[in-house]
Amino acid sequence: MSVVLTFVTPPPGFAPHTRFLLEPVADAEGLFSLDAVDDPALRLHVVEAQRVAADYAPTISDSDVQALGLTGPEQAMLLLVVGRTPDGVHVNLLAPIVVNTATGASAQLILDDQNLPLRSLLA
Repeated sequence: MSVVLTFVTPPPGFAPHTRFLLEPVADAEGLFSLDAVDDPALRLHVVEAQRVAADYAPTISDSDVQALGLTGPEQAMLLLVVGRTPDGVHVNLLAPIVVNTATGASAQLILDDQNLPLRSLLA
C-alpha cells in the first residue's frame, strides 16, 4: 500500500520538496522507497526501524511531537534511511524519519546529544 507523506519541513538535502510517496519494495518486508511527488528522480530507501534495530528508541522532543501532531508513541512510525558504502549497507540512526501514522505528517529529525551513529552497518 502506497501513501503520501507530508514533511513539516523538507528533509535535509531535498528542499523545497515536502511531499513524498512511500511505497513498499516488493519482496522486502519493511523496506520502502520514498520518492518526491514533484520529482520522482529524488528517491531514498528507508526501512522500518524495528526490522533492523529492535532496541532503537530515540527520544523525540516535545516540540517535534507537537509539530507532528502525535498523541502517543503508538502513533509514530520510525523509518531509517538506508545507504550503501564500500563497507556494506548501513542505516542512519542519528536522523530517523518519524511518521504520524494517522495523518501522514512526517519529519526527518536530527537527534542531538543521543550518541547515535550516522552510519550503523547492517550485518
